[in-house]
Amino acid sequence: MPMSLAKHLELQQQAIVELVDWLELERRALAQAKVDGEKLQELTACKQAALQKLEQLEAIRSGAQLRLGYGAGRQGALKAAQDAECVAAWQEVQALARRARELNVANGEALGLRMAGNQRIVGFLNSVVGHALYGPDGRRLRGGD
Repeated sequence: MPMSLAKHLELQQQAIVELVDWLELERRALAQAKVDGEKLQELTACKQAALQKLEQLEAIRSGAQLRLGYGAGRQGALKAAQDAECVAAWQEVQALARRARELNVANGEALGLRMAGNQRIVGFLNSVVGHALYGPDGRRLRGGD
């Protein structure tokens, strides 16, 4: 027996909440004075797993939407939610997805700022010494001793 749209949207909500939780942990990790690289790698792997789960659920939902004769995209999804009397659940999925997107963008910007700061420091150190001590990957170059 196929799953109802309301139940499926509930599963999507749970998956997005899980992703948001990982993004919040990442945000807090990036806000630390000293970033723990291993922790960030672990969080990235968890985020990827949550995102894969969410993508699978979305593929199932959008596939069912098309098979049932609803148009593709948001308009078709909204019409399906209206017909299944679960518009509130659909709106909650949309709100959670916006929150996840906002957090991901903010985390990406924070990471970019940290990386730019690190590049400025490496550039400064290289200019003071007169030759490159560190390569683009942050590792010490041979002969820089």
